[in-house]
Amino acid sequence: MRLRLDPAGRLDHAGLLDRRGFLMGAAALVAAGPLGASNLRADPLAEGWLATAGMGEGFAAVGLDGAFAATTAAETATRLHGIEASPTGPLAVAVGRRPGQIALVFDRRKGGVVATLAPGAGRVFSGHGRFTADGRLFLTNEIERPGESAHVMGRGVVAVRVVDGGFAIVSEWPSGGDGPHDLMQSGAALVVANGGIEPNTPEARDAEVTGSGITLLDPASGAVRGAGRLPQDLASLSLRHLARDGSGGTVVAAQDLLKDGEARPLLFRIASDGALSAFDAPDTEWRVLRGYVGSVAYDPSGRYVACASPRGNRVAVWQADGRFVGAVPLTDGCGLAAGREAGTFVAASGYGEVILVSAGPEGVGIAARRTGGPRFDNHMVRIS
Repeated sequence: MRLRLDPAGRLDHAGLLDRRGFLMGAAALVAAGPLGASNLRADPLAEGWLATAGMGEGFAAVGLDGAFAATTAAETATRLHGIEASPTGPLAVAVGRRPGQIALVFDRRKGGVVATLAPGAGRVFSGHGRFTADGRLFLTNEIERPGESAHVMGRGVVAVRVVDGGFAIVSEWPSGGDGPHDLMQSGAALVVANGGIEPNTPEARDAEVTGSGITLLDPASGAVRGAGRLPQDLASLSLRHLARDGSGGTVVAAQDLLKDGEARPLLFRIASDGALSAFDAPDTEWRVLRGYVGSVAYDPSGRYVACASPRGNRVAVWQADGRFVGAVPLTDGCGLAAGREAGTFVAASGYGEVILVSAGPEGVGIAARRTGGPRFDNHMVRIS
């Protein structure tokens, strides 16, 4: 059987729906945890998940409770991208991109905009920012405007902002490359994914090499501690989104500049020195992702990694050692985060659908789903 939520949030026993035609017995137990009424709190923005979404004619940061019901936290006329919750307080930040002129600070418990941030002079936000573990600083990847130069995205800057100082910039570090997108502290390093030339942009026209790479920075000083590049046969890939397992393990997901039908890996493990090693999957599985991974996450146990591809209309799952496990369909699905239980992920789509993905030794299944939500956008993060 499949556990399904109807639009009112009730569990609906509707029979299995996933591409393998099975639902693991463990998935039913998993679904009973996050979806059971006893786990819901009165304040839907105090725990659960945060996501970005289209709302009416505008956009918003939204909170999802244990039943995946969405509550608007903060609204804006500008499209938002990555979203991050403070580890020590109620603040959260949603960062815009393209045009990348604004980041929205909001109270995730009470709702409401607290402040809006602008990038440094002559720069734009890349769409991502991260709090430090103590919650005192917020780091944003920012891109210098490159002027009229062809095939150049702009050099990257990591802006270090003090939260209690109104998110004022107190230090700036080179990101180590062009077009930085995501950044994340993992283990002893601040990992920056410098995407280089971004696929499907004017700068990408006629380009075949992105110039992408990984830079490891000292999280206290910004000094370079390591770097990683892809081999020449994968030079068309733009390294964009990061995930960590909490024990120093880090992965990066890619998007392909070329549309030549070649099967190229889109998920890589990052070693402690920055070296990159590809995850494994059959060529057919890489091809079906259509050269585009929009989000990546570890499950709570760190044993599984999932990628969401809105162009491939699926969520694919690997073991953390790089072995492909399986995939489930999700039309225009991109938002992705860890679930509450080992082996689970929560994924959301631009059609207002949220699914609970469950992975185990037997494969991958959809344990529960809810429809009727807002137009979920690129990213989602779990909060607790």
